[in-house]
Amino acid sequence: MKVISCLLAFCIFSFSVVAQDAGALRKKHFNLENSLAIEGYDPVAYFTQNKAVKGKKELAVLNQGVLYYFSSVENKEAFKAAPFKYEPEYGGWCAYAMGHSGEKVSVDPETFKILNGKLYLFYNRYFTNTLKDWNKNEPNLKKNADLNWPKLFK
Repeated sequence: MKVISCLLAFCIFSFSVVAQDAGALRKKHFNLENSLAIEGYDPVAYFTQNKAVKGKKELAVLNQGVLYYFSSVENKEAFKAAPFKYEPEYGGWCAYAMGHSGEKVSVDPETFKILNGKLYLFYNRYFTNTLKDWNKNEPNLKKNADLNWPKLFK
């Protein structure tokens, strides 16, 4: 019985350490400002309203070290039920830059695309809208971005 208790305690401790490590990695590699993702925009609204909607500080959720704001209680609850469904790809960095050069480039949260049920964000400043460039070569850029993103965690 002591062996089972010890194994159970070890498993719980190990899971806790892994979860803390995952949160620390996410905070290190995601596009955040003071742990806040998407500059405070509601990640669920992109899917439900097909537009960027600012969230409210009082409707916040912390998911593995990353803080999200929501514009409604319904969106907050939807996110809590399936957070990885709504989080932006590539940690919220520009999808085009991730596919083109594997770099972390800031985004304009109002420039986005939903593709195959995933949220992609893009840089759009100073006469450069990378969503337009992404659309010209989406299959190759997406393939490259999917390969480049995990490399940043090494």
